[in-house]
Amino acid sequence: MKLRIAAVDLVSNTCFPALAADELGYFKAEGLDARIDLVATLGATQALRAGDADAMIAGSVHDVLTEFPQWKGVKIVVALSQGTPWLLVVGADLTAKRGDLNAVKGLRLTAAQGPDLALKQMLIGAGIDPAKDLQIIELPGAKARDVSFGVFAARALEAGEIDGFWANAMGAETAVSRGAGKILIDVRRGDDPAEVRRFTFAGMVTTDEFIEREPESIAAAVRAIVKAQKALRADSKLAAEIGRRKFPADAAALIARIVERDAPFYDPVISEEAVAGLNRFAQSVGHLSGTVPYERVVAVGFRSLWHL
Repeated sequence: MKLRIAAVDLVSNTCFPALAADELGYFKAEGLDARIDLVATLGATQALRAGDADAMIAGSVHDVLTEFPQWKGVKIVVALSQGTPWLLVVGADLTAKRGDLNAVKGLRLTAAQGPDLALKQMLIGAGIDPAKDLQIIELPGAKARDVSFGVFAARALEAGEIDGFWANAMGAETAVSRGAGKILIDVRRGDDPAEVRRFTFAGMVTTDEFIEREPESIAAAVRAIVKAQKALRADSKLAAEIGRRKFPADAAALIARIVERDAPFYDPVISEEAVAGLNRFAQSVGHLSGTVPYERVVAVGFRSLWHL
């Protein structure tokens, strides 16, 4: 069985279980000939809509609503990791203290398209006007097909092009390890203004049409990802081997300790609470016009596979 998977970012801890399912042979063991392709920002949802991909892996599943309004024609089949996965990193030389979101006033920040919506909502929830109190800028070249945004932003911070960024833990760890940045906000670990941790999560998404046509392919993919998550929780050192094969050298050197910290979040279950938070966030940014039932968002037929 062939499965074409589109991904926005591969040098990432967020969607790492899908990469691990491929590299550790779990897709193959399930009879899948899976191919994961890196595409430009929001390109994964466009590829899914166009039929150029059978499924997509997203660090933020709300992105799918840009091409599938109101969750029509699409479903999340498994969570790759729990909670809003981004961290706010600022320059190491700034006097800002951890958790003080007001410290961003007057700064130049960057965020990828899609995650920038969560950043703006977090700021608004803290009483900060993202259009007046700071600058949120786009980095030239950030939307290129081969760019992994977090690492790209960390290098821009080190070069002095920005004062901070909102990105995944790979980007944050890159900036911190190079002495260029420090973590200001990590919503999944307690720096959580306005319940930001429930805005979104990483998951695998496919169309209703593909589920109907190829249910066994999706079931096989879910089983493979669940097994990879379990393997990573049991032995985070597996990440180092995968990183050496798939990541640039600087990112490969960091991935094992990032995965070790993130292992508790590698849980396939999509709870009703998570979907409720996701839909509240989607409404707040104009991607949903009203409440959508859990069964319209999640492919409930695969839930039993989350507990293998």
